[in-house]
Amino acid sequence: MKVVTFGEIMMRLNPPGYQRLQQASSFEISFAGGEANVAVSLANFGMDAAFVTKLPKNDLGKCAVNELRRFGVDTSMICYGGNRLGVYYVEKGASQRASKVLYDRAYSSIAEASPSDFDWDSIFSGCSWFHFTGITPALGNNLPEICEEACKVAKAHGALVSCDLNYRNKLWSREKAGEVMSRLMKYVDVCIANEEDASDVFGISAKGTDLVKGKLEKEGYIDVASQIHERFGCSKVAITLRTSISASVNKWSGMLYCDGKAYFAPEYTIQIVDRVGGGDSFGAGLIYALSNGYEPDKAIDFAVAASCLKHSIEHDFNLVSVEEVESLAGGNASGRVQR
Repeated sequence: MKVVTFGEIMMRLNPPGYQRLQQASSFEISFAGGEANVAVSLANFGMDAAFVTKLPKNDLGKCAVNELRRFGVDTSMICYGGNRLGVYYVEKGASQRASKVLYDRAYSSIAEASPSDFDWDSIFSGCSWFHFTGITPALGNNLPEICEEACKVAKAHGALVSCDLNYRNKLWSREKAGEVMSRLMKYVDVCIANEEDASDVFGISAKGTDLVKGKLEKEGYIDVASQIHERFGCSKVAITLRTSISASVNKWSGMLYCDGKAYFAPEYTIQIVDRVGGGDSFGAGLIYALSNGYEPDKAIDFAVAASCLKHSIEHDFNLVSVEEVESLAGGNASGRVQR
């Protein structure tokens, strides 16, 4: 089964450990981006995963491609042009100090891509699943049009389409996000969102929830998912459920809504090593599970367990195996040394 993801990959720079950006005299280098993170996760699960983007034809672009190839991602459909690779800085939070992300991605190669850069008929040949996030059209210029064309061709090839709403207020306004994403959602079979996305993008909120105070009312999300399903026709809606006790400790779960029924995964208490990429690992876990015929309850259990493990791994990529995820989903959460 071939999965294609489309979006931006960037160079990630973060100070060692928990230093603030103002303290840093050096930075750790890694590469990441929402859809690239999903492709790496799926490749680690043994799936045929391809990532599509546009990169500058220089050493930085080559470094990004080599990193993807190192983890088994198909990079053969990446196109080249433009002048720069996007960069973002991550300052990891701790205790009551929140993590911080600073973007330097304006005028990146993918942000200045044109529709003629991508031969979607060729890209989706033999493809069974297409995944993108709300970050990609948020990059502006031609990206909303390119994303819509990709969705149309993917559906014409019989592929399922998933989208993680991933609203980023540093990239576009709620009004623009709502306009563009409402247009794209008519192609989406599986919608993925977190506690805030449905509210920020579509004005759909969960009753009884206070994100600042860390209060979640799970039952409210059944109504949110139902509204997304009714408004856009998505066959499945997955919502991640995060209770943030502090930047270092979160409670983590998720819900999958399909066929008029909601399935909730067990809740994990996580001591966070690196939170960035957590939502992408959830999306990848869900794609893997649904692609491999898991029943809804087992699919959401797998997705939440996969993402739980990602929070223990430095940088964005979720470098875990199916066996490790299934072990956790099956109840082996002790963290004992494996010999």
